[in-house]
Amino acid sequence: MKVKTVFSCQNCGYQSPKWLGKCPDCNSWNSFVEEDYTEVSTGQKERGALYKEGPVLLNDVRVKDEIRVKTDIAELDRVLGGGIVEGCVVLVGGDPGIGKSTISLQVSNQLAAKGHTVLYISGEESVSQTKLRAERLGASKGPGKLYIVNQTDLSFITEYIKKIGPKVLIIDSIQVIFAPQISSSAGSVSQVRECAGILTQLAKTSGISVFIIGHVTKEGMIAGPRVLEHIVDTVLYFEGDRFSSYRILRAVKNRFGSTNEIGVFEMGPAGLEEVKNPSEIFLAQRPKNVSGSLVTSVLEGSRPLLVEVQALVSKSSFGYARRRAQGFDYNRLGLLIAVLEKRMGLHLEVEDIFVNIAGGIKVEDPAADLAVALAISSAFTDKIMPADMAIIGEVGLSGEVRSVSQVIWRIKEAQKLGFKQCVLPKNNLKNMDYKAKDIDLIAVSTLKEALDIASK
Repeated sequence: MKVKTVFSCQNCGYQSPKWLGKCPDCNSWNSFVEEDYTEVSTGQKERGALYKEGPVLLNDVRVKDEIRVKTDIAELDRVLGGGIVEGCVVLVGGDPGIGKSTISLQVSNQLAAKGHTVLYISGEESVSQTKLRAERLGASKGPGKLYIVNQTDLSFITEYIKKIGPKVLIIDSIQVIFAPQISSSAGSVSQVRECAGILTQLAKTSGISVFIIGHVTKEGMIAGPRVLEHIVDTVLYFEGDRFSSYRILRAVKNRFGSTNEIGVFEMGPAGLEEVKNPSEIFLAQRPKNVSGSLVTSVLEGSRPLLVEVQALVSKSSFGYARRRAQGFDYNRLGLLIAVLEKRMGLHLEVEDIFVNIAGGIKVEDPAADLAVALAISSAFTDKIMPADMAIIGEVGLSGEVRSVSQVIWRIKEAQKLGFKQCVLPKNNLKNMDYKAKDIDLIAVSTLKEALDIASK
């Protein structure tokens, strides 16, 4: 057989007949590795067709009720869209040590305790090491069919699956699994593509739900994102500082649910524990009587969260003002600073401005614009804002405050935590059919009005 050699980018999977220093697709440097392409084609032929049925009319297709299996981990079930769908493939990514293997072993234990057969493939730990971790997490207690094996050869793994017949399969991790018919090393694009394709075919044809743990690159993306993320049904990312106890699980792709939901966990001695009231956790260490600190309500899927917005403004000593944002979009921050300078007359051109969303959460909701703008103004003028006031609203380029979605949910969350005042867009209050109790609703239409009210 004639061997065809190609060079594959290990970041995006782009292939070239010769070595390139820079990938023309993802612009990464020194990422090309020589691979045997002929063996990949052979492996694909051995897999066979995924569907052998011919085309049918859409009206003739009978849809059965969606079967979901609850993991009894409410935060995870919410992110998945209500539970694990039969035959789905879920990819879990995140930084090293953030909790990917921990949550996988906890899910395995929960499902095994409910009577489901689970096969846990530990490619990076021996069986005894996995047992030690399971004892620490309490996953080795009680009845249940939880099988663990240390194996990296995909041919052996498929034999184990045929023999045991699990309901759920855990692969930890896909970068160490290899298909023997491919000559390239484990973790290469060819190996990852082939192994993920075989596992996906297995899941769709047998109804086995597969969880795949994927390593991430130094940019924070799953290694080979275009190879893996397009194959699987759901992609989950763990966010948060590994040295902090709180973790946020977010879905960036979900064929069976919303991608706006998040799950909040706390890393403890017994593994990841659910956080029932994230707003209270995020505001637990909020300082009192300090300028530049405000609270806003952001919406993550169907869950409103109260988060603290912190801002610090100081004179620049280098002649070039620095702008830094943690948990908030940097480009959005530049826009709000420009509005404050042009519309409000604040001289921020020579000021270093730092904005932080406390708690390690990343805010993408535009409803946080008004709180960020007021926090910067508070830090610049050194005026303390009311501690019992929540700020909600999107800021436009002309300084207007625009309405936001699901404002009633946001107000109720603020009420639950004892806030007495809530600044919100005037259009929201005008169109809202809700009588709030124990909280004053203050409507504003411009950023100037909000600054005047908040600084009283």
